[in-house]
Amino acid sequence: MEQSQQQQQRSVLVTGGAGFIGTHTVLQLLKEGFLVTIIDNLDNSVPEAVDRVRLLAGPKLSLNLRFFILYLEEIARDIQKADPEWRIILLRYFNPVGAHESGQIGEDPIGIPNNLMPYIQQVAVGRLPELNVYGYDYPTKDGSAVSAFVCGIILPYIFQLMFTIRDYIHVMDLADGHIAALQKLFATEDIGCVAYNLGTGYGTSVLEMVAAFEKASGKVCSGIFSCEQSNNTADPSVYYLHNLQKIPVKLCPRRSGDATAVFASTERAKKELGWRYVAKYGVEEMCRDQWKWASTNPYGYRPS
Repeated sequence: MEQSQQQQQRSVLVTGGAGFIGTHTVLQLLKEGFLVTIIDNLDNSVPEAVDRVRLLAGPKLSLNLRFFILYLEEIARDIQKADPEWRIILLRYFNPVGAHESGQIGEDPIGIPNNLMPYIQQVAVGRLPELNVYGYDYPTKDGSAVSAFVCGIILPYIFQLMFTIRDYIHVMDLADGHIAALQKLFATEDIGCVAYNLGTGYGTSVLEMVAAFEKASGKVCSGIFSCEQSNNTADPSVYYLHNLQKIPVKLCPRRSGDATAVFASTERAKKELGWRYVAKYGVEEMCRDQWKWASTNPYGYRPS
């Protein structure tokens, strides 16, 4: 009876478990001994991702892909208030990147990617012709440094480029953050409903990420950048950054609503979760693992 109760306590339901973050988190859960059930509507994922998780992990998954459940923060808080016996931890994060070190599972968005890193990887493997960067006139702290040196090459144009800054976190760090949250959830009776930020605590600009990915993929700088204004008379503010063996970048006007800099404070997670994996992986490791996934699976989980 005691063993049955313990086994039931260690059961976890993962909604969206066939997706990018879900697959990496499920793999870590299995390694920690949790019994995992996945629910996913496959809106932006494929069942082959779960097949690869099973190959990597070994233990069988209890799998159900016919339903999808989404708990918004407000709903979760209301549930806990209505029934104080509920224990809820909300995890907030911004830009998960990278992939499992095996290169077997990674991000595989359906359609044109909405996030930077899968966009970069699709350009790097030739699936997309160029990377669109929206906004180069933000009042960011590192604007002149980023514009003056990318891979040590001076950009030959007179205006300063200032790019958005985001907090990128390796998806395996994020998966370990979920494990830390679950351990606290099982160990604390009166936790109520609490939220934590999971991130590195520092920001990286768009071109810094591009440069790091070029280094990881071997598409290193071999000459001087040229910055050419577009021949598109309808939009003369579009510029192109060109360099042999590099990822082609098109600089476009900023989009309405894009924040200049977004990064998370992780102090509460460090203190209360004992999250020992904060910033375990840096930008270089993020790009290294993302490139291993992209180069061995250029079309994601699809054969071609």
